[in-house]
Amino acid sequence: MTLWNAVIVSALVCVALKTLGYLIPPRWFEAPAPSRITDLLTVALLAALVAVQTLGVGQAIVVDARVPAVLVAAGLLMLRAPFLVVVVAAAVVAALLRLWGWAA
Repeated sequence: MTLWNAVIVSALVCVALKTLGYLIPPRWFEAPAPSRITDLLTVALLAALVAVQTLGVGQAIVVDARVPAVLVAAGLLMLRAPFLVVVVAAAVVAALLRLWGWAA
């Protein structure tokens, strides 16, 4: 299978899944349990994505300047800082740590 075949198959699978989502009756998601599950699933997937992007490099787990940056961002989010401030502060922390040679 070539790369383009994989891209085309992936695109078709995504379109099929999206179409399947439109075919599911809305009443299935209006009940309290499915509604709560879909809300929690979204948060869990986002948390997993952040963890993988923060700690993962290939097949290894690496602790570098991204970890303190994410911790600063989490702290600012808990303090309800504006999102732009959170992003800039995390970027500054990571940049300064890399400038100082820690976990480049």
